[in-house]
Amino acid sequence: MSQKLKVGIVGGTGMVGQRFVQLLEQHPWFQVTAIAASASSAGKTYEESVQNRWKLSDPIPEDVKHIVVQDASKVEEVAANVDFIFCAVDMQKDEIKALEEAYAKTGTPVISNNSAHRWTPDIPMVIPEINPGHIEVIAAQRKRLGTSTGFIAVKPNCSIQSYVPALHALLDFKPTQVVASTYQAISGAGKNFTDWPEMLDNVIPYIGGEEEKSEQEPLRIWGSIVNDEIVKAASPLITTQCIRVPVTDGHLATVFASFENKPSKEEILSRWQQFKGRPQELGLPSAPKQFITYFEEENRPQTKLDRDIERGMGVSVGRLREDSIYDFKFVGLSHNTLRGAAGGAVLIAELLKAEGYIQAK
Repeated sequence: MSQKLKVGIVGGTGMVGQRFVQLLEQHPWFQVTAIAASASSAGKTYEESVQNRWKLSDPIPEDVKHIVVQDASKVEEVAANVDFIFCAVDMQKDEIKALEEAYAKTGTPVISNNSAHRWTPDIPMVIPEINPGHIEVIAAQRKRLGTSTGFIAVKPNCSIQSYVPALHALLDFKPTQVVASTYQAISGAGKNFTDWPEMLDNVIPYIGGEEEKSEQEPLRIWGSIVNDEIVKAASPLITTQCIRVPVTDGHLATVFASFENKPSKEEILSRWQQFKGRPQELGLPSAPKQFITYFEEENRPQTKLDRDIERGMGVSVGRLREDSIYDFKFVGLSHNTLRGAAGGAVLIAELLKAEGYIQAK
């Protein structure tokens, strides 16, 4: 691309917003030209607004340090100078819905990291390798919103990224029942150990709202478009437990699954090894070359060792074996703030750009 698309980050001072800033440094297609946050941050430079709050190990990129933060609620002002926005705000769900629709109605595409619109019938919730076809519902959404160029697309919950890709590669065998327990990093709560010392040497067996998301969102990912709406799949039946553990980044899942047509272990490993999706076909900049990596070692994947595989955009799987109650069990791992949050949203934006849904204004 000779000219990069201009990107705004709404909610740019929080942990996920900081990840967007980091990931978009030197991006071949996109350039951050606007950052918006709460009124308390507006008017400060980005460097000033995140002073003592920068949570990443890499320093703040030089090209955004001096961007003056805008008030996210001043939608027209923020939208005027960008081609599309990423949204990662910390607000009430109804406020997020209204804010994202307001941006979309200015003709600005919105790639959302928030959960507010994940069940809006004409808004696609996308893992680009798995359900890229759901973006076709955007045409109906644009009619509803009264815009020819604006729309909202959302990224699913970070917890499902560690096991849904592995199951998706096996859909031909018709999974019927899935039991998954996720062991989730503290960055999923937007925190580090300085913010949350109580997590040191501790496990908390509850994450509010997470189990419902982990059980239901995969069914929407596997759903289909019917009458301009996304209708969730009826199966498999999924039950989960979601647990907070004392690691910085990386969500690990232990998974049990039964199938209508039970595959062999060799068939499963072959499907995982060979699986490719639309991002790999298109050669998108953030796409992992190998989406699913299987480890033969008994003690892998490990959160600390393997969360950064494929620049944090790949999914790791291991310990595949037959089970005495279910057909098979395995362990999955994904990086929750890269594949599961900001990186996943950047990949969605790349897909939408490549498919013609995001263009320069």
